Amino acid sequence: MREDPVRIATGELSGADRPSEDRILINDDATLVVVLDGVSTLSDDTPRGAWYAQSLGEEVIAVHQGAQHLDLRDTLHEALTTVADAHGLVAGASPAATVAIVRHRPRHHMVDALVLCDTPVVVEQHNGFEVLRDQRLERLVRLSPHRNVMGEQLRAGGGFTAPEHHQVVQRLRDHQMQHINRAGDPLAYWVAEATPEAARHAVVRSWPVSDIKRIWLLTDGVLAGVETYGLWTSWSAFGDACTANGPQQMVETIHDYEHDDDPNGIRHPRYKLSDDKALASLVGFGPAT
Repeated sequence: MREDPVRIATGELSGADRPSEDRILINDDATLVVVLDGVSTLSDDTPRGAWYAQSLGEEVIAVHQGAQHLDLRDTLHEALTTVADAHGLVAGASPAATVAIVRHRPRHHMVDALVLCDTPVVVEQHNGFEVLRDQRLERLVRLSPHRNVMGEQLRAGGGFTAPEHHQVVQRLRDHQMQHINRAGDPLAYWVAEATPEAARHAVVRSWPVSDIKRIWLLTDGVLAGVETYGLWTSWSAFGDACTANGPQQMVETIHDYEHDDDPNGIRHPRYKLSDDKALASLVGFGPAT
């Protein structure tokens, strides 16, 4: 039994008037898809998140091409090590990125996925949906009192440009940085940075191809459209809309809602008006006909 190539479609959109820091990379035979959400350092004189996401994604593909049998955590670990060593990156002072990887292994009739931090993989199986996710950062943010303060300020009409909003967002980020990639810390969350050990903490899963109908990899800017804004009431509705309209229309719909319907974050308090968005749709798993 042979399998046809999976059909891949993508959508990307910057959340602001600057290049997006999200990245989607696909290898030559379309068996590996990598989606990353770059996180910049606080200083502009160091490499930015977009550069890091692109560099890491390219290295993940390069490692995969040389050793397609590896556990995806090992693939990511090797890529993290190479990028950090090649560019002299230092843990705690390096740009970072969330990572989602989907690998199709046609010869073995299997699909593998990896998620590190808040870029999930949504899998539609024949009996329902499974969301592969890493919720450690989300749990950490919920524990911070600054999150509630941010919500109160925005709901009161303070807006995203108010000095008070910038201050509380900075406090939230400081809270997060205290727990990034810290082994032994019960509140730790893990993200791709100059700490290759983070790869060992990624969430992984595998499925037989025969179980899968469709897969989506999405950054948190897209996830918000479903789980925060409720623009689609279920993953089934999201999937059907994406198949009918395409990923680019999906990211534009979310972006338009943020700018036109909730421009001050009153309905849905958040860090900024609009986040970058990247969405990859994979359809067509199964045997060739």
